[in-house]
Amino acid sequence: MASSPRSRRRPAPSRSRGFGGFLLLMVKLGAGAVLIGILGLGIAVAIALSSLPGFDELMRSPNGQSVEVRGADGTVLVTLGPSYGQWLPYKSIPRTMSDAMVSVEDRRFYSHPGIDPIGIARAALTNFRSGHSTQGASTITQQLARNVFLTSNKTFGRKLREMVLALAIERKFTKHAILELYLNRVYFGGGAYGIDAASRKFFGHSAQTLSLEEAAVIAGLVKAPSRYAPSADPARAKSRAATVIATMADSGSILPGEASAADFTSLRFAAQAPQSGVRYFTDWALAQVEALTDESVEPLLVTTTLDPKGQHDAEAAIAAETPNGAQGGLVAMTRDGAVRAMVGGRDYVASNYNRAVVARRQPGSSWKLFVYLAALESGVTPDAVVVDEPVTIDGWSPRNANGRNIGPVTVTQAFALSINTVAAKLGAQVGFDTVADVARRFGISTPIDRRPAMVLGTSDATLLEMTAAYAAIANNGAEVRPYAITRIATASGKILYEREPQTPRVLIAPYVAANMTKLLQAAVETGTGRAAQIGRPLAGKTGTTSSNKDGWFLGFTPELTTGVWMGRDDARAVPGLQGGRAPARAFAAYMARAVGGTPPSALTTEVESGDMGMEPDDQVYGLAPDGTTQPATDFDGNIIRPQPDPVPMEGDPQAQPQAQPRLDDHFLDEALRDQPPR
Repeated sequence: MASSPRSRRRPAPSRSRGFGGFLLLMVKLGAGAVLIGILGLGIAVAIALSSLPGFDELMRSPNGQSVEVRGADGTVLVTLGPSYGQWLPYKSIPRTMSDAMVSVEDRRFYSHPGIDPIGIARAALTNFRSGHSTQGASTITQQLARNVFLTSNKTFGRKLREMVLALAIERKFTKHAILELYLNRVYFGGGAYGIDAASRKFFGHSAQTLSLEEAAVIAGLVKAPSRYAPSADPARAKSRAATVIATMADSGSILPGEASAADFTSLRFAAQAPQSGVRYFTDWALAQVEALTDESVEPLLVTTTLDPKGQHDAEAAIAAETPNGAQGGLVAMTRDGAVRAMVGGRDYVASNYNRAVVARRQPGSSWKLFVYLAALESGVTPDAVVVDEPVTIDGWSPRNANGRNIGPVTVTQAFALSINTVAAKLGAQVGFDTVADVARRFGISTPIDRRPAMVLGTSDATLLEMTAAYAAIANNGAEVRPYAITRIATASGKILYEREPQTPRVLIAPYVAANMTKLLQAAVETGTGRAAQIGRPLAGKTGTTSSNKDGWFLGFTPELTTGVWMGRDDARAVPGLQGGRAPARAFAAYMARAVGGTPPSALTTEVESGDMGMEPDDQVYGLAPDGTTQPATDFDGNIIRPQPDPVPMEGDPQAQPQAQPRLDDHFLDEALRDQPPR
């Protein structure tokens, strides 16, 4: 019996047909999105095209802001800003120059529409394989758009605008016009914009006569102007140029024979004008300008705190005393933080790394400032007696520099002679966390190791911060914040910034600062810092790290505080480097000239507790970690009063006033015998 039509079963829909339909839908949606994207891109390019300036206007609109930096006396220290050479029409640009730039920066320049899809795909694949961004794909046209119209911020929005502008530029100008604009506007380092400025800076002649080797050097600068600059590293510049020539041969711009004939041994770079060490200071100062004014167009006149004569003396002192193979740094500032001199290294041209501000090094015994401040603040007096003897703290057994112990000494003598065991005892007594908190209070921002050995300066610090900490002692315990700029004005005379007097925070009680000054003065007069003497009242401290890797001297007169550091950038040992030798001598050489023309004045080593102008319960105080004031207390939590009599060290039965040794020549001869300066 035949089945009825209704009883027939419809075949089930095929899974493959369903998936195919879904796939087709996705393709259609994707194609629609691409079309919408292309339409949006076209509209964006059209808008950009309509707003692009003409070629003549682009020629007349160099970018960049000039800044004139002056010293405290009005002397011009440096004038910074863009340098433009002669504008060279495309026909006047050597073929080797344009070929070198196209080969190394944008090989498909003459065939792409402003962006290079092949280059983008290759860069994306390379970056995907490496797991991070290692390669870019900006065309010459994109670089031109960025240099003329945009910033260098690496954001997706900026990159998208760059691509739109590049496509618009390609619609408006010919390839030769784009290349002419690019070669006359791109930055080559050292303030030089355009190939003519770069040629004159690095080779001393016009870009119209560039040789193949010279053109390759200039083309190689675009990737990293500072890294490949001939003025910084001639060998690296030549190596980069050799890579450029090999790329030119590979792209067919030159013949293999021309590439092999390139001779870099005869290539000569123009002598660069000596870059005074003042650039370390001006670089540091200019980094602060953006925080003080948002003016980015008008030329600026920046007045600073630097003393040009003192700066010259500081550079001479570092150059004369720094050991061979080592670097040196110096910072000098007044009691309100005005930086009068700054040396960040021996040669700014060879290395613009500012060791006075950026380098983090172990301060050695100069760190004992914070150990003794914590002790003095806790109630210990300069005349208190402690025994220099072997000591072990949590498994750590510090040794003195000469390997000997001399028995009972006063706190003043222990500091003057930089006795490590006494510093360890004091640190254990007040608490290593307390020492770290004092260092933080005085402006040390780097990580601080809170294990026992920290009392000997094992935590890194910068010279600028350490100098400011010593300056706070000279400032009777009030905070000192280093500053460089006193005034910023435009070339037209409009004042954008003028520094107002600051009210500093009080870090320690004045009598604690006075007692600390007494210890620092003893270190210079009778202890490890005797080489720093300049014939007037002076306070200071030496610092030497293990294996003679770092040498420090930090000290002050009532007028000026100066810090000196010496060592190698790779932190290797420097034979004979000790804080009491070369750093102390450099300190003395600079300070003798910096304050030599003024009448000597006494250091503040005595402050009567009744003259502090505070209520009785506030006579001894400090700042808590949260910034609030708090009275200093002893180990039981009792508020400490200044004590006129010697206070024996805790746990020291021998610490009796009558047992104190006399600080005479015999004592010093015994204490310092075979002991290197610290």
